[in-house]
Amino acid sequence: MSGGSLAGEHLAATFTTTETADGGQITLSGLWTVRHVGPQDAPLRAIASSVKATPRHLQGHVVVDLSSVDGLDTAGAWLVHRTRRDLEEAGAQVELRGASHAHAELIELARESDQPCDIEIEERNVISLLAERMGRAVVNLVSEFVAILNMTGIVVMVLGRIITRPRTLRLTSVVSHMERVGLNAVPIVALLTFLIGAVLAQQGASQLKLFGAEVFTVNLVGISMLRELGVLITAIIIAGRSGSAFTAEIGSMKVREEIDAMRTLGMDPVEVLVAPRVIALVLMLPVLTFVADIMGLLGGGVVAYVFLEISPQTYLQRVDAAIDTSTFFVGIIKAPFLAMAIAIIGCLEGMRVSGSAESVGERTTSSVVKSIFTVIVLDALFAIFFTAVDY
Repeated sequence: MSGGSLAGEHLAATFTTTETADGGQITLSGLWTVRHVGPQDAPLRAIASSVKATPRHLQGHVVVDLSSVDGLDTAGAWLVHRTRRDLEEAGAQVELRGASHAHAELIELARESDQPCDIEIEERNVISLLAERMGRAVVNLVSEFVAILNMTGIVVMVLGRIITRPRTLRLTSVVSHMERVGLNAVPIVALLTFLIGAVLAQQGASQLKLFGAEVFTVNLVGISMLRELGVLITAIIIAGRSGSAFTAEIGSMKVREEIDAMRTLGMDPVEVLVAPRVIALVLMLPVLTFVADIMGLLGGGVVAYVFLEISPQTYLQRVDAAIDTSTFFVGIIKAPFLAMAIAIIGCLEGMRVSGSAESVGERTTSSVVKSIFTVIVLDALFAIFFTAVDY
């Protein structure tokens, strides 16, 4: 058997081991406190392991001598108890000697506390777990709906104040956001809607050609892009592009405590940060929708010219015959409502950032998901409404 020590520290926790006729002795000395016992953990484990590896008839009697211990706390008492327990489990007979009354009580307390934790795991069937998850999802959905309604009410009140007091409108901020969410988004919106119009025309023509009705591809592209796809695709692009930007910007300000500073100065964060973004997006999404409609029709026209040999003049005539003003305005009417939903959700998630960079990322992801979901739901409700009123 071997000993462990901390050289150079007179009061550090140390121990020595000696062999005796009937087994061995472990003599502890120094301060066996949480500050000093760490280095002795592994050597004491090694002693128990070596005893366990010894044949049963040679394990004998082990004495743990604590007469030279200058101090003992719960960490040291636990090590003493654990060493005794491990030696006994290895097959040795262990005796504690020389411990003061206080030290002996502390070691006994460690022994009494060394009990297994009984953790009862409730067995539940799949149906109850599924019902619980569905219930939680419904509760979360309702709470999110209430939060969005609450934020919408606050924004409407602020916009009402701005209408009654136009000087409170931060025009510079509104124009800046109009450029960022509108003008800078034109290239990506134009490209994607051009491609979608082209794909829609190509797929529609390939199916209508089976019935000899490929000329109605123009009707398909015109009505689909102006009534549904133009505004829907544009809103989804803006939700992923600008809605996430709103969340990240406001969330970063929340992390840097700039929003708290605004409140300290008597400024309303909704009026300063949210209202300009909402106004800018409400003004620019109809414009982007118009661009999307034109580019979608253009993409369909290119495919019609290349694959169906429909001249641009004939294509425009068919578009004029297929659609009317109501078809165009159905998409444009939806745009401000979708824009308000995107802006409100983006700003709301930014206000919910808890104060860390990780929270900014989580809220940004949540903003995109919720915005796209809300856009699709609102578009479906508008489609049902316009069909019901025959518009």
